[in-house]
Amino acid sequence: MTRFTSFADLAGILANDRIARAADNEVHAATYDGAFIEHSELAKLSIMAEPEASEMPDPDMARAAVELAVGTIFDVFRGTRMEEFAQQIVWGFVNSFHMTARIAEGREDDAAKKLGELARYNDNSEIHAVEMEDTQLLCRTLQGCREALEAMRDHASQVYRVETGKPFTATRGSQVSRTSATASQIAARDFLAARNRQRNEDHAPTGPMVVVSGGQVWHDHEMLWDILDDIKARIPEMVLATTGMRKGVDAIATGWAQARKVKSIAFVPNSAHGNAAPFKRNENLVRLRPVEAIVCEGSGIQSNLAQRLRAAGVPLHVRRIADQRPAPRSSRA
Repeated sequence: MTRFTSFADLAGILANDRIARAADNEVHAATYDGAFIEHSELAKLSIMAEPEASEMPDPDMARAAVELAVGTIFDVFRGTRMEEFAQQIVWGFVNSFHMTARIAEGREDDAAKKLGELARYNDNSEIHAVEMEDTQLLCRTLQGCREALEAMRDHASQVYRVETGKPFTATRGSQVSRTSATASQIAARDFLAARNRQRNEDHAPTGPMVVVSGGQVWHDHEMLWDILDDIKARIPEMVLATTGMRKGVDAIATGWAQARKVKSIAFVPNSAHGNAAPFKRNENLVRLRPVEAIVCEGSGIQSNLAQRLRAAGVPLHVRRIADQRPAPRSSRA
């Protein structure tokens, strides 16, 4: 992958890089173009600030900057004693986009709530009309900033996945994108809350649920990807549900979902239930009425889930550790 030596090179994204990753570049370019939109000639980032003329960053420059920042960290550390730290540093870089986008989303939600309150209040005064216009501009500006941050986060997370072979998974909240073709990763808490409130598809995706769970020590990526590819060929609108582990089977399945643009939901056990939390989580997964499931050998938690799925009549793929192909010497899964 071509890297830039300075920000002066950003405007001249090299042709070899475009040829090598043409499909990804087309997706990312369309995503950036769709996110970095000028909703208005004016911008407003707080309720107290006056509207001002301010442009969005150039989408091509933003895309190249992400590629440069993420790729250079891996290149500088590759083959050195510090190589293992590159993954942690880049994870933090991607997560900073994620957390900043969440902050912008919170401010956008507050502005939208106020706009709704103003719209319900019957007032024909000029003061009320100006406040409505200002709040609408604030909401629109924050929406544009949030979408741009999400586009950069999704691009950075894709480079992270390609470089490490592991999916980027945020520690807090869902990784939802409104304009991106990148698959959404949704936290179980957001998913269940959205279902209860009958919210939109962003946090409560509809579709046949496929459950995956397994131990944290697992190296055979191809086995799981082959099974998941077969399921997706039969159930194109599937939604992936994992048991939320950041290593092993769950991480492999989440990486597959990102590569195949499949929405995924991470059902992490609720610590409020103490030692019973994983088994309570298993019960909730079965209640979702999955149409198919993959359970790989792990612990008693996986055995419990497999038993519950069988009892519910869910078609089940069970794989044991011994079923795996031999692990490559360089495997880090």
